Amino acid sequence: MTDAFSFNDDLGPLKVIHVNIPKHNVKGILVVDNVAAGPSIGGLRMAPDVTLAECFRLARSMTMKNAAAGLQHGGGKSVIVGDPHMSHAEKEPMIRAFAKALAGEQHYIFGPDMGTDEQCMAWVKDEIGRAVGLPRAIGGIPLDELGATGFGLAVSADVAIDYCDFELDGAPLAVQGFGSVGMHAARFLMQKGVQLVAAADSQGTLFDPNGIDVEALIAHKKSRQSVTTFGTGKVLPPDAVIGVDCDIWIPAARPDVINMGNYQNFKAKLILQGANIPITLEAERKLEESGVLIVPDFIANAGGVICAAMEYHGQTQTGAFAAISEKISHNAREVLERAKREHGTTREAAVRLASERVRAAMATRRFGVF
Repeated sequence: MTDAFSFNDDLGPLKVIHVNIPKHNVKGILVVDNVAAGPSIGGLRMAPDVTLAECFRLARSMTMKNAAAGLQHGGGKSVIVGDPHMSHAEKEPMIRAFAKALAGEQHYIFGPDMGTDEQCMAWVKDEIGRAVGLPRAIGGIPLDELGATGFGLAVSADVAIDYCDFELDGAPLAVQGFGSVGMHAARFLMQKGVQLVAAADSQGTLFDPNGIDVEALIAHKKSRQSVTTFGTGKVLPPDAVIGVDCDIWIPAARPDVINMGNYQNFKAKLILQGANIPITLEAERKLEESGVLIVPDFIANAGGVICAAMEYHGQTQTGAFAAISEKISHNAREVLERAKREHGTTREAAVRLASERVRAAMATRRFGVF
């Protein structure tokens, strides 16, 4: 369904705005979900098949993520229909026009996401003065360049391993979506002894049970090459990464990549969700029932938005990474302990944790929102 009213509940959304600018070939959506804790922060995503339903689900995930992290911000998300691989020259007029159309929406602060980066946020900042994840040259903390989200995933792994029957040192890792989040997660986990055995992008999966040189693969990807042309290992179809024999699996691309049609192929013991909503709720429950430990998206991948919020409030890079480590470590342990104590799923525990914090913030505001 695409009817905005289908998604309403007591938390939001506060507003849904459709943007259509034919002159610049812009079709986009903004969902501001909840702003009880403060103005919403959420990324601007570009993809050819984004929908209102996806935008709302991502906005709600940001509400949960920001609340769980204890940030003074609510959740929102914006999307533009377009090819995320188009050149900066092609993206610039589209993103500038989209930002300008939303100049009056003070409840929303733009951040980078799939298909957008620090340069895109610089254009938004130039147009409306309201963006985070900015280039270093204009005072930002470039969270994608530094790998803030990937760093947070490695922090969550440090906590989750206490609930697993294997060690991080030597653990085989598969990454679905070897982009800005996936590659940095692999890099930070490699420093803990984890061994990358599979990496996938839209062109295919690179598999090598003997291990893949992470730094060399990152350099290869940064030269705008697919993992499939790396030159070593075996090349498999993109979806084959789901069934790779490994201990740790990181989804770092689009929503719902694991679902009821493919979850039976899964072999990993621990999932650190680098993407937002990467597994359908039904498949997530089935995986947990089979013994897979899952650290949910808005707990595990909060590093990027924590970094963005710290930037927005004038913190340094050192301060931002310290906050990521502290907040994700605390919240991951609290969620895993609560799930264990209450005999429920980790997502149920995470949603309860975040919802309690959102409602506590709403109780302090007139009419619950403003």
